[in-house]
This record gives sequence, C-alpha cells and structure tokens, in this order.
Amino acid sequence: MTVQPSTLTVFGADWCRDCRRTKSQLDALGVGYEYIDLETDPAAADVAREISGRTNIPVVVYPDATHHVEPSNDDVEAKLRELSLI
Repeated sequence: MTVQPSTLTVFGADWCRDCRRTKSQLDALGVGYEYIDLETDPAAADVAREISGRTNIPVVVYPDATHHVEPSNDDVEAKLRELSLI
C-alpha cells in the first residue's frame, strides 16, 4: 500500500473519537480525502506507523507529504489553508 502524494489521506478507525471528529471536519469543509479504516485493513496500521512513528490515530497525511497525528481541528484547518485546499 502506498499513499498517493496528491491525495489527503486519513488513517483511522470508527471506534476512535478523534478520527470521527477529523472526518466530520473534512466533510463539513468539503475537502476530499481517502479514508483508510484500520479495522478493515489491519496491514494499513503498519503504513500509518511508518509515516508517523507512533501508534496513535488518526494519522492525516497531506498532499505535500507532511502529516499530523491526532490533530486538533485548528491544526487541520491551518494546514488546509496553507495548502489552499479551503
């Protein structure tokens, strides 16, 4: 599995409150993203861990190849503005 550099990707799980919050924020802002559910794709957890160096979720990978781990809504919004995605 490889993360597409031009795509915003969110690694998460439905049981994770922060993952649901981040997905909800992106949906509300109308920002497209690929969601990778670590419950249905356990091997993706290794990819998320390689990217972040941690086991915390969500891991949000931006089109510029930077990432956030467990970001606040403010962190996500600031990065989206920096990338001119909103």
